Amino acid sequence: MSRMSRPSSSVLRAAACTSVAALALTACGSGSGSGTARTGSGSVKVGLITKTDTNPFFVKMKEGAKKAAKEDGVELSTAAGKFDGDNAGQVTAVENMVASGVKGILITPNDSKAIVPALEKAKAKGVLVIALDTPTDPQSAVDALFATDNLKAGELIGEYAKAAMKGKTAKIATLDLAPGVSVGVQRHNGFLKGFGIKKGDSSLVCSQDTGGDQAKGQTAMENCLQKAPDINVVYTINEPAALGAYTALKAKGRAKDVLIVSVDGGCTGTRAVKDGKIAATSQQYPLKMAAEGVKAIATYAKDGKKASGYTDTGVTLVTDKAQDGVASKDTAYGLENCWG
Repeated sequence: MSRMSRPSSSVLRAAACTSVAALALTACGSGSGSGTARTGSGSVKVGLITKTDTNPFFVKMKEGAKKAAKEDGVELSTAAGKFDGDNAGQVTAVENMVASGVKGILITPNDSKAIVPALEKAKAKGVLVIALDTPTDPQSAVDALFATDNLKAGELIGEYAKAAMKGKTAKIATLDLAPGVSVGVQRHNGFLKGFGIKKGDSSLVCSQDTGGDQAKGQTAMENCLQKAPDINVVYTINEPAALGAYTALKAKGRAKDVLIVSVDGGCTGTRAVKDGKIAATSQQYPLKMAAEGVKAIATYAKDGKKASGYTDTGVTLVTDKAQDGVASKDTAYGLENCWG
C-alpha cells in the first residue's frame, strides 16, 4: 500500500474523507484497493477483503456489502490484494482492520492456507471472521463460510457436458485455476464427478492452469490444441478463461465443434452463453454472499450470536440448450441474475 510522504497530507486527506462521508457513501484509503464506506453511526465496523478490486465478481461482492451495510447501519471498510494470489496484501489488510476495531471481517482468501495465521489472530481478539466464496484450509480457521458449493457447480457442468456429448467419445481439456487453490480444485473435481470420470482417465487429454485470465486461457487452449488437436470438450475454471479458449478455437476453425462449459455466471459470460460461444455455465451469486456476511456481523454486534458452519448461497446451471435429466435455467434468467 502507498504511504503519504508528509504527515500534513495524510491529515488533510483524512479530513476530506470525513467531510464527504457525512454526505454520501464514500471510499477513502491510503492506497489502491482499500476504502471505507460510512453507512451508519460508525458504532459497528465491518471489514471486507477481496482477492482483487478489479474482477467484476468482487466488484459485485462489494456492491452487495455496501448495500447491506447501509441497511444495517454499520460502517464498512474495504481492502483487496493487488493481484489474484496476493496473500501478503491480505494479511496486512486483516492486521489493519483488527487495529481499527472492526467487529467482523469478511474475506475471500487469496491463499487458503497462508492466510490462516492472520485470521486466527483476529479471532483471538474477538473478531468474527467469515470467509466468502473461497474456504480456508482448514475451514475451521474461520467462524463461518458463505459461498457457492463449488463442487456442485462443477458437477452441474460435468453432468451437462456428459449429456450434451450424447455418447460420443470425449477428448477433454481442463483449463484450471492454479495449484492448491480450493475453488479451482473443487470445481475441477466436481466436473470430473459430474462427467463420470476420474483423474488419469484416458479421455483427459490436456490440463493447463490459467489463473482465471482470458489471455492465459487463450494460450492454454492453443497449447492443448497442439498437444491434442482432436479435443471436443473444454472445461474452464471461469468465463474469462472460457472466452480465451473460444478465441483460440475460433482461430483454428474449431469453435462450432467443441463444447465449452464454465462456472461463474457473470453478465459477460452469460451473454457468451446466449451467443453460443459457451454451451453452459454454473451461475453463482457474489452479492448474496457479501450481503449475508454483513448481516451476520451486524447480528453478532447486536446480540453476540455468531454465525457458524457453511451457508450455501446457491448455484444454477444456465444454458439455452437444455439437456434431458439436467436441471437448468435459460439465459433470460441468467441475465436477470448475473453480475458484472
